[in-house]
Order: sequence, then structure tokens, then C-alpha cells
Amino acid sequence: MSKSPLHQARLSYAPKLPLILQEVSYLEHSEGESTSAAANVEALKNLFACTFGQPLVLFNKGERRECPPLRVGVLLSGGQASGGHNVIAGIFDALKALNPDSVLYGFLKGPNGIIDNDTIEITAELLEGYRNQGGFDMIASSRTKIETKEQFESSLKTVRDLSLDGVVIIGGDDSNTNAAMLAEYFESSQCRTRVIGVPKTIDGDLKNKYIETSFGFDTACKIYSELIGNIARDALSAQKYTFFIKLMGRSASHITLECAMQTHPNIAIIGEEVHAANKTIADVTKDICDVICLRAKEGKNYGVVLIPEGLIEFIPEFGILIKELNEVVDRISDEEDRIAAVINLLPENLKECFTSLPRTIQEQLLFDRDPHGNVQVSRIETEKLLIATVTTELSKRKEAGKYVGKFSPQNNFFGYEGRAALPSNFDSDYCYALGYNASALIAHGFSGYMSCIQALNKPVEEWKALGIPITMMMNIEKRHGQSKAVIKKALVDLEGDLFATFKAESKKWATNDDYRYPGPIQFFGDPEITDNITLTLEHIS
Repeated sequence: MSKSPLHQARLSYAPKLPLILQEVSYLEHSEGESTSAAANVEALKNLFACTFGQPLVLFNKGERRECPPLRVGVLLSGGQASGGHNVIAGIFDALKALNPDSVLYGFLKGPNGIIDNDTIEITAELLEGYRNQGGFDMIASSRTKIETKEQFESSLKTVRDLSLDGVVIIGGDDSNTNAAMLAEYFESSQCRTRVIGVPKTIDGDLKNKYIETSFGFDTACKIYSELIGNIARDALSAQKYTFFIKLMGRSASHITLECAMQTHPNIAIIGEEVHAANKTIADVTKDICDVICLRAKEGKNYGVVLIPEGLIEFIPEFGILIKELNEVVDRISDEEDRIAAVINLLPENLKECFTSLPRTIQEQLLFDRDPHGNVQVSRIETEKLLIATVTTELSKRKEAGKYVGKFSPQNNFFGYEGRAALPSNFDSDYCYALGYNASALIAHGFSGYMSCIQALNKPVEEWKALGIPITMMMNIEKRHGQSKAVIKKALVDLEGDLFATFKAESKKWATNDDYRYPGPIQFFGDPEITDNITLTLEHIS
């Protein structure tokens, strides 16, 4: 593999560990409070008869414990997030610290590896080329879900054939739901293999009062913020473009909020706020146009607008429209003009919403569908939709004699750019600690837990290590028409200090050119103090 100078430099970065984990053989654990679930308690008790209601686990310094050699498997699940390789490095180094004869296996291509018993032994030599590196390419990942009886049976056979003491599943909400299911299945089958989850997603929506952030969020926001800052500088230089920038985050607007705090755009739309205010696409369009017109009066025919990927799902009328489209589209024959046929089938209150959309968006709603026949909302080009609706609204205002200035829009979508990047110092350290902690949880005999590192707004040495039962994060949701146990996503807290600060500051950003240019900051600055504004402000209360 050809290595750039930065690639080479990052290989030599030494991640820091919290003091509590620096001598992993001297850990002792204590049990904290018992746990329940986010919702649907009785249903989840029935589904997780062996693992529901387990207590929190807290690690403290104690006497040295002798640990027999451990055999552990690890898999990466779902989309990439920077730091995954450091989680694996942390697991490996902790296992070797506990007992040099311990062995770590990597399941290849995500959950497929445990189903098919497709593994590779992870050695020190293999790991050396992946420490502090982005991506998931060492063992690869997949979005396969372990759901069927045959898949569970195959997974059980694999861990028994390999005589595994534990399996670590590195993934997001669905992947950690799989971890909880596997833990329950192994326990009910009298299998000694423990299952531990690790919180991963760049979207930042896998968190609660214990899990402060998912790994990858910090790096992705820094990458996007650098790009947004570059574009803001371009907007200020050319003074003729309005940039509409869509950012990752289908189910929550955490990325948009953090990037807004880092870069100070003129407009940042927070999906949760749109939903709470019951805004329509026309309302959102009007809000944007109001700022554009105010800036135009000051001779500023340029600007930056940030849009969360999942905005459409937060607009109530769109949610209703999409649900209705999923119902009616199957009643249309291939010979019919789909758009015309849908308009005829839609209820009157939804026809106006659908017909007001640009044809390209209408086609995406009707033709770009997943294997279950549902609209693939994440593929809808929301930034282009808003450009179209804003253009139309500005034309109407101009015809009415209002001054709108010159509107020259440009669109961008920042998504994959942030998923496999070299991890920031924060994510390098955080992921390494998560991996270390996962090995400690397995060594202490826990299963169905998520590795948790707390006090992330403090210096690394002061971080705390604990385990939280995955079932406490779960509820029952409808997925493709069926009730499923899933981890409840964390949305932007509209009552929190972070959002309050954003609301106060963003009023100034609308008309002022208060752009902030973070630059490539993920490897620089004071390593003892996080510059992640979300983590900082969420610890005020």
C-alpha cells in the first residue's frame, strides 16, 4: 500500500487511554442501578427474558486479577465511521494486556462473517497498518441483519466452533439491536459467548444520558465543517452565489447543528424544529426567502444554507404524503403515466403538496424505491427541491414588486466525504478506549451490554468506563409493517443548552457575514480539550 506523509504520520499517533483503563488487569466492577427500557417495557421483557433489566456496570481500580486466555471475535456492521480500526486495536491491545495468549478474530464482511464462519486472525502485524486510519477495509462491513432462525443458528454454531468467549459488534442502532438479540439467543442456548456492542454512527443519534456520543460523529463534523468553511469563504469572495448544502443525518439533525455551530452559516434548518412547529415546505421556503431578501437589501446576493438529509421526513405534510404514496403506487399499472395516475389517486389535501414539487422530485418519490416498495427518502435531493421552491417563491415576490436581489444558487451534498476519513484525535482516543472497555466487559463476564466511555468533555485521563445494558435503549417500532424491537434514536433536544445557544447566535448569522473557517482541525489544537461544540454545550446542565 502506498502511504502519503499524513498516512504515515497518523500510523505513529499513540492514542491516549483513561487512567481507569491503563492497567486493565487491575479493574474491578460494581453494579449500579437496575435498568428498564426506553418504552414498551412489558413487550421487551418478553423478548429478552434472559437479558432484560440488567444493572449498569461501573469499573474502578482494584486488585490484580489473573485472566485466562480469551478468544474473541469482532465485526463491523453498517456504514463506515472514522475510528472503527482503533476500536479493534483497543480490543486487541486490551486482550493481550489481560493475557498475551488471548486471540482476536475478525469476522469478514460484517454479520455475514459470523453467519458463514468467515474469519481472519487479527495479529499485531496486521493491525500495524490500520491504527488511526479511516474506513473499515481491514475486515470490511455489511448491512446484513441477523434475523432469521437459520442465521441465529449459524451464528451460534460459528461461536461454538471457534470456542469464543466473546463477540464485539461495532455498529449503529440496528447493529446494536442485533447485538442484543444475539446476546439473548446465546444466553438462552446456554452458550458462554458474551456479546458487547460499540456505539458507531456519524449521524450522532445513538446516544442517551449515558452514551454521550457515537464514534465517527466528531470526525465527520470536522470534515464537513472544513468544507462548509471553504464554501463560505468562496461565497464571501465571489459575492454572487447562494450555496444550499445538504448534510448527512436522515433521522436527526445533529450533524447540521454541530456544523452550524462550527461555521456560522446564514441559515441552518433543524429538522426537529421544523417538525415541532408543524411547518410545511412552503413555510420552510418562506423562511429561507425572507433571509435572502433581507440580505439582498444590504447588497449581499450570496449566502450559505445548511440542510439535514432527512428534512423531508420532518415536514409533517411530507410524512403523510410519503405514507400515502407507499399505499397507492402499487395500484398503478406499468402502462399508465405514473405521475398522472398518482395525482388521481391521492386525497385532495395531498394533491397540492405533490403537484407543487418539481418533476424530478416527483419522479424520485415514485420510481426510486427500496426492495420493500417504500420511498427511499435519503436519495431525494432535498437541496435541489429547496432551490426550486425558493426560486419559484422569489419570482412571485419579484412579480409583486418586492426587491429580491439576484439569486444564483449552487447545490452540494456532503455525505461519504466524512465517513471513512482519517479519525480526529478525539475519535482516535475515544475509539481506542471503547475497544479497551469492550474487552474488559467480556473479561468480567458481561453480555448484552454496550461499551460506554463518559466525561468526554474532560481530559482523556479523566474519562470514565462503564457498561450499559443495550435493552435499556430500546423500544418497539413499526418497520416495514412489522413491530420490531429497536434502539430508540436520539433527536436534537429543542429544550437543551446547545439548541438554545444556536437559536440565539443564528439570528446574528442570518444577515451578518459571521462565517467561521475551521479548516482541517481534526489533528491539531489542545488534545486535552474537545472542540466539539455539541459535547461541550450538552454538559452545561
